[in-house]
Amino acid sequence: MSRRRFLLAVAAATTLTLSACSQAVPTKISVSQAQLEQGLLQQFPKRFPVAGLLQLEMQRPALQLLPASNQLQTHLPVQLSGPALRQSYAGRMEVRFALRYEPQDRTVRAHRVEVLSLQFDGADPAVADMVSTYGPRLASQALEAFALYHVKPEELQLADSLGLQPGAITVTPQGLDVAIVAKDAAAKP
Repeated sequence: MSRRRFLLAVAAATTLTLSACSQAVPTKISVSQAQLEQGLLQQFPKRFPVAGLLQLEMQRPALQLLPASNQLQTHLPVQLSGPALRQSYAGRMEVRFALRYEPQDRTVRAHRVEVLSLQFDGADPAVADMVSTYGPRLASQALEAFALYHVKPEELQLADSLGLQPGAITVTPQGLDVAIVAKDAAAKP
């Protein structure tokens, strides 16, 4: 190989290396509250049938960020109806939950859902008792593992090529920060 070709090859390799290094290694993916709310807008209303007797319908939630506890809280208008009731009842539900990352479909999902309150306006005592007994469990099951955000492939392209993946999720006053960590570090408890 001639000296000239060798120098051209070295120059090309150096240029490629510098180009690759100039791309900053990602340390986190930031998701704004507006992005979270846009994702929710597309998924509601949601209907959850209960043994063919009742149906719980959840309307679009109002999202609240809770950085101090690293959780989110939602207030949802709800509707309870079905053959077991003589009429439908409007109400509201308040739910708090943590977040986790699901690598199989690259989503940020609700985790450890806790129903804080579930109330229906004008419900007679029998319906109110049934709702207080079964409603929170039904609502919690309906929202557990609910996808709030889908990480776009381009957000992880460089991270994937470097052996990195999403890890811990931190709730901030502006939204979420999803840490980018080594694949071995994400697998540890």
